[in-house]
Amino acid sequence: MRKLPSITKHLFLCCLAGSSFTAQAEEKFRVCADPLNPPYSTKQLDGYENKIAALFAKQLNQEVEYFWLPARIGFIRNTLKAENENGDGFKCDVVMGVPSGYDLTETSKPYFHSTYALLIAKDRGWDDITAATQLANLPLQKQELLKIAMFDRGPGTTWLQKNGLLAQGIPYQSMTGDSEHNVAMQIDKDLRAGTIDMVILWGPMAGYVKSQSPKDSYIVIPMESTPDMKFDFSIAMGVRHGDNARKQQLNDLIDKNMPEIQSIIGSYGIPLLPIPAQAVKKDDDD
Repeated sequence: MRKLPSITKHLFLCCLAGSSFTAQAEEKFRVCADPLNPPYSTKQLDGYENKIAALFAKQLNQEVEYFWLPARIGFIRNTLKAENENGDGFKCDVVMGVPSGYDLTETSKPYFHSTYALLIAKDRGWDDITAATQLANLPLQKQELLKIAMFDRGPGTTWLQKNGLLAQGIPYQSMTGDSEHNVAMQIDKDLRAGTIDMVILWGPMAGYVKSQSPKDSYIVIPMESTPDMKFDFSIAMGVRHGDNARKQQLNDLIDKNMPEIQSIIGSYGIPLLPIPAQAVKKDDDD
């Protein structure tokens, strides 16, 4: 799953002293983001992370400013943790979407919980599939016809391996390095072309792919976690370690705006699950 003005040392220290939202009113809401990563963020500001950032900034009486960098290995190091060239602070302050409890950042409380889903293109001979387990139980001759995307990392590939379907997988990289397509865009393109017929995708990306085609073009089957394989995860916002004032600010904004946040995310067709109580407690205890 897809997801910043300069700040003077004086203002930054004021922030950490943490007087209140008003103390930060002179700042901009500085977001680290990928410029081409639908449905999370884009330079056109039409991703759900863009919309949540705009919502928060408006309430803080701030302007959103982005530091854009493709979401690749080293993203956090080169954005959130990277100092400005002139030494007056960091390039950006908030990453709008990270796994809850992510070790590279301090994380806010989670603001949504989703799951991987099996996305199947209709009218290609698979319309009778209603559960992922059916794929593993197909006759061998039918199994050999499967064209299912698999990634170099992620639970989908592990699931294929455990169910004896790895030979039917068509490999994809989790990070494309493509300046014109992110992973979700590439999967959408290849599903339309018939290069693949199905894929196990993280919920936000599954929602994006589904949204790009006419209604009822896909069967969407949420993947269920088991004791030995996890498919559902909580998503939070990331700040620098030690930036407790900003973390608390984000927590307050999440609490205040949870119904609207859920509405924004739901409008992207993302499968949403209740946020587990332990995910919230873990984050509050950090």
